[in-house]
Amino acid sequence: MKAVWQGVTLAESDATRVVENNHYFPPEALRREHVRESKTQTICGWKGVASCYDVVVADDVNEDAAWYYPRTKEAAREIEGYVAFWRGVEIVE
Repeated sequence: MKAVWQGVTLAESDATRVVENNHYFPPEALRREHVRESKTQTICGWKGVASCYDVVVADDVNEDAAWYYPRTKEAAREIEGYVAFWRGVEIVE
């Protein structure tokens, strides 16, 4: 699976984990040159507190287009540290 925005691959892995129809990529699959930490956090009742990344390609920024759970609740341990995408980022095979 690949996460792609503006023709640039942000993450690629054969080992994504699907939760609630979102592909979560292992942290080592993330191309960190295309993300930067965001101050945004969200809360999921069963997964925990998520932190966000802005996606950056050249001079274009897609704010909070990726998220991950640094520490999950017990029910979501399988995606702890894994990264998912939205806001126009395409997930393709």
